[in-house]
Amino acid sequence: MNPTKGKNYLFALILVTSLFFFWGFVHNLDPILIPHLKKAFLLSDLETALVDFSVFIAYFVMALPAGYIMRKWGYKSGIILGLTLFAIGSFLFLPAADTRQYSFFLGALFIIACGLTFLETAANPYVTVLGPPETATQRLNFSQSFNGLAAFLAPIIGGKFILSGINHTNEELAKMLPAVKEAYLIEEASSVKGPYLILGIVIILVAVLFIFTKLPDIKEDKKEGERTSIIQALKHKHLVWAIIAQFFYVGAQVCVMSFFVRFITVSANLGEKEATWYAAAAGLAFMIGRFAGTFFMKFVAPHRLLMLYAAISMFLSLIAIFGTGMLTAYALIGIAFFMSIMFPTIFSMGITGLGKDTKIGSSLIVMSIVGGALLPLGLGYISDLTHNIQYGYVVPFICFLVVFYFAWKTWRPVNLEKELPLAN
Repeated sequence: MNPTKGKNYLFALILVTSLFFFWGFVHNLDPILIPHLKKAFLLSDLETALVDFSVFIAYFVMALPAGYIMRKWGYKSGIILGLTLFAIGSFLFLPAADTRQYSFFLGALFIIACGLTFLETAANPYVTVLGPPETATQRLNFSQSFNGLAAFLAPIIGGKFILSGINHTNEELAKMLPAVKEAYLIEEASSVKGPYLILGIVIILVAVLFIFTKLPDIKEDKKEGERTSIIQALKHKHLVWAIIAQFFYVGAQVCVMSFFVRFITVSANLGEKEATWYAAAAGLAFMIGRFAGTFFMKFVAPHRLLMLYAAISMFLSLIAIFGTGMLTAYALIGIAFFMSIMFPTIFSMGITGLGKDTKIGSSLIVMSIVGGALLPLGLGYISDLTHNIQYGYVVPFICFLVVFYFAWKTWRPVNLEKELPLAN
């Protein structure tokens, strides 16, 4: 890559940084969409988990094609294509609401997530080259902080404009006149139209700005004699375990955050709109946890901190499963804080010592976020089976147990055991 001085790219840096906010914002609308669509379509918890499935399966499907397209036509083209897909998916919420077809909503979410795959693939390397190389890490951390800001704002804004705050039990719905019930369901389904229309228009405007903004070319270094393969990369035992740990971690994160509103409306008996404020608090805790974890790693080895945080998250998961009242809400907010460091820590530990296998190893770890598509289905199934969503949180408990095992036993690159200071 060819870093630039940055003096001519301030506006470009602002634009690229906005991408971190936008994908964080739309991801953190999922905790609002899940209880909302559950009402509008009278869904089971397993069926609502298809929201997360539609989003995260797109990352798995599009990760490699996105990389290929950007290598062939450039990262700027990839960003513009990603924003276009993002906008199209947002606009599709309007006909989805009009037709009241749940599968239409899932398709719109899949298209949005396909666009986000391009944006997330391109944004990180772009931030590193839009300025002096010595401040690249600082710029990247600054840009990523806007992802945390979005996690805080999205539940508040989504709760205000999407959730009606009106909930009817199955018994109440059964007693309604058909016309009254139909009007209620239509109104619930339609509340997403305004927010997603505005979001789509904003994304189109951002895409136009990218079209007319000068961005530097990102050229990857190609070294001779460094041939590798997926099979070769998977010979690294710690990489295999990092892929497994990341699969379960992302599944845990999606289970905790996406079902947050739905969970505490049941466990703590809160109203929808009140619950969104606690969801925002969880997003804020996640953001603060990232900064706090980075600070603590100056004094505690990353694998030890990961092991400690995973153990605490397991304990808090048990409180969420067996606790009652507001204690369960505070337990989930605590989990949001302690799981905040897990993705980047598992990622960096997984690619340590890979050498020429680093790029393939990185791609495999990124693809493991498909756990966010599959594991919430388990939570939804257990919730429906037991008629208690709290029991579904045994899924995050098991996920954190796997992360704990990775940090305790399998994180160390075998060929570097004598060199790594983290072993001390």
